[in-house]
Amino acid sequence: MSAFPATDTRQDMRLVPAALACWLAALGGLLLGWWTAVAAGLASAVLAGLVLWRARDRPRALSAAAALLVLGLVAAGPVAWRIRDAQQDALRAEAAQGLPAVLRVVVAERPKPVRGAGYADRQAGARSVVLAADVRTASVDGRPVSSSGRVLLLAPVAQWASLLPGQEVTVPGLLMPPRGSDLTVAVLSVRGPPGEPGPAPWWQRVAAGLRAGLHDLCQALPDEPAGLLPGLVLGDTSALSPRVEQEFVTAGLAHLTAVSGGNLAVACGAVLLLLRLLRLGPRLSAVAAGACLAGFLVLVGPEPSVLRAGVMAAVALLALALGRRGSALPALAFAVCLLVVVDPAMATDFGFALSVCATAGLVLLAPRWAGGLVRRGVPPGVAEGLAIPLAAFLVTSPVLAGMAGSVSLVSVLTNVLAAPVVAPATVLGVLATVTGPWWPGAGEFLVHLADPEARWLITVARHGARAPGAVIAWPGGWWGGLLAAAVLAVLVLAARRRRVRLLMAVLAAGALLVLVPVRVLAPAWPPRNWAVVECDVGQGDAVVLATAETGRAVVVDTGPEPGPVDECLHRLAVDRIPLLVLSHLHADHIGGLASVFDGRAVGGIAVGAGRAPEWAWRQVAAEAARQAVPLVELNPGERLAWPGLSLDVLGPRYVPARSAGQDGTTINNSSVVLRAETAAGRVLLTGDVELAAQADLLADIGDLKAEVLKVPHHGSRYSLPSFLAAVAPRVALVSVGAGNTYGHPNKSTMDTLTALGALVTRTDVDGDTAVVTDTAGPAVARRGEPRGPPRR
Repeated sequence: MSAFPATDTRQDMRLVPAALACWLAALGGLLLGWWTAVAAGLASAVLAGLVLWRARDRPRALSAAAALLVLGLVAAGPVAWRIRDAQQDALRAEAAQGLPAVLRVVVAERPKPVRGAGYADRQAGARSVVLAADVRTASVDGRPVSSSGRVLLLAPVAQWASLLPGQEVTVPGLLMPPRGSDLTVAVLSVRGPPGEPGPAPWWQRVAAGLRAGLHDLCQALPDEPAGLLPGLVLGDTSALSPRVEQEFVTAGLAHLTAVSGGNLAVACGAVLLLLRLLRLGPRLSAVAAGACLAGFLVLVGPEPSVLRAGVMAAVALLALALGRRGSALPALAFAVCLLVVVDPAMATDFGFALSVCATAGLVLLAPRWAGGLVRRGVPPGVAEGLAIPLAAFLVTSPVLAGMAGSVSLVSVLTNVLAAPVVAPATVLGVLATVTGPWWPGAGEFLVHLADPEARWLITVARHGARAPGAVIAWPGGWWGGLLAAAVLAVLVLAARRRRVRLLMAVLAAGALLVLVPVRVLAPAWPPRNWAVVECDVGQGDAVVLATAETGRAVVVDTGPEPGPVDECLHRLAVDRIPLLVLSHLHADHIGGLASVFDGRAVGGIAVGAGRAPEWAWRQVAAEAARQAVPLVELNPGERLAWPGLSLDVLGPRYVPARSAGQDGTTINNSSVVLRAETAAGRVLLTGDVELAAQADLLADIGDLKAEVLKVPHHGSRYSLPSFLAAVAPRVALVSVGAGNTYGHPNKSTMDTLTALGALVTRTDVDGDTAVVTDTAGPAVARRGEPRGPPRR
């Protein structure tokens, strides 16, 4: 049986013009000024008046014009006035001066953690949260200021993560101007804890307990599924690893961790199905499903896509209770109208736009395409499985392109593969959430039942993200989205002609026949005879040294976070690592440690004599114990050898006593320094050694000359010209993150290397960089796909 009733192919469009007019008026008001909303609303009202005057004998046109008239006047009045209040709020003017302020606010949303990659002695993870709040009273630089606007708080995660919507708190901090085009009047940077916190509503406390309970139950699962399941069920990605999060974005599956209509449909649909099996009436079923809907909305929080789906579902349940067949499109249009009027900031929210577009595509396009496939002999289930993700991809691509600055080319396939397990995982997760507090054993059992589904989604996302050409770059922002929409519109219109469709099919088939074999059978990466690869891991280090045995290599450092080093090793087809060396224990060198073990045999982990910072040493020791690999210490003078590769330990020459305080420079100077003999010549691996350690190496080592230099400390200014001259490299590898805020690499260091005749490469420009053997000496090959700016 088809999931789309026959009546779904013809939708009631009367509310659509009003919804579009209201949305566009609010969008124009937020982007261009409140007066734009007034002009757009009045224009809509005038147009509606003309239709009402000329279409007296057409009831459907009259009702559409009446809705447009009402919404036009609302947009020109209350919506424009709300935008004007925010744009002329007194606190906005004070924020432009960066003054200190004390605000009494009511928390409007759950705090959202802001994760960052580790660097130096700062551990990776969330260090701050972002939360929206409504101002009750304000004092700026000791002066009272009248404001009732919404502010955004940037606050420490440890002290603010537990706050709940509805709590009233006093907040001292430093004002900053808002960046987005919404109703936010100011941003407040907060350093201390919330002051005089009031009580949260009882239902928010219950919801927080349920969310925490699901996280506790998921601790019985491996790390990645444990972080994904709360995201699938509740949209709570606080425990989701950055690696999995990025893979879901690349594979076009990010919508699965943002609660939307799909989650509500599954939850409410399960309740309706159960009550139908019990033969209860439609009104009682609608009331029960409505209670489920209200509870679910409180549980997941007032996200734009959730509110849109909730209002739409409420309209559909009301129609069910009244005994009327509802229509999805009028419900969607009503949801858009209501939410934009209540909160005009929805108009510029990418998540809201994504949700609305996806629903519209599923309502308008998917039934028609599925019906067309069925008429051509495709089984109904297969037709719907193809039509739904294809329709969703088509209508959401412009929004995603503008939001992410890229387009996923594998999202249709990944969504087809993911679809069968999404509903079971959601139902099991919801049941675990509500049963866990009073029956933990049952909750844990349900979580274990959802584990295979979560693992399958991670597998689909990981392989989709690894596919050649999975993502293409695209201009970001609103103009990028409009450009993508224009391109898709041209393609859709062109595809209506049979000859054009045939030409497009031939071109697509030709591209598949030519490009895929080239990328798979004769890939451009890795290059043949590679000896050393500097992996692009962002703002951190990871170097791979080949041995004479295919698939076997030594790895030095692992970058700041899991994922990038694993992807680099996967591209190099490295599955055996006899030794993993950590030059020192700063976060940007050990953060990716766990992912190195993913599908690989590791012989041991080697470290230097340093044990600071302590949290990093404990983390490394715990990972070694968990993986059951030996943890060994390297000392100057030792030599290690494998077929085709040998390592001499040159440093550190000096390590302070562990009882002494060690700052970042001291830890950097305790880096393990290695000289590798490779097929491409000598390679000097320097970790992050700075001036003192470089001077020690100059004084104690007679011959530092090497064909290849891993430039110390990401090319910072703390490099002795005499040290660089003693090495005299032909190739200088700089591992550095794009857009980093540390000033790396330093221009004077780069100029010194260039003056010495070295070929300088940078991972922020070149991506993964390989040194290959050549008859004339070492040569360089660049993968050319650098990672984006590091997370902050």
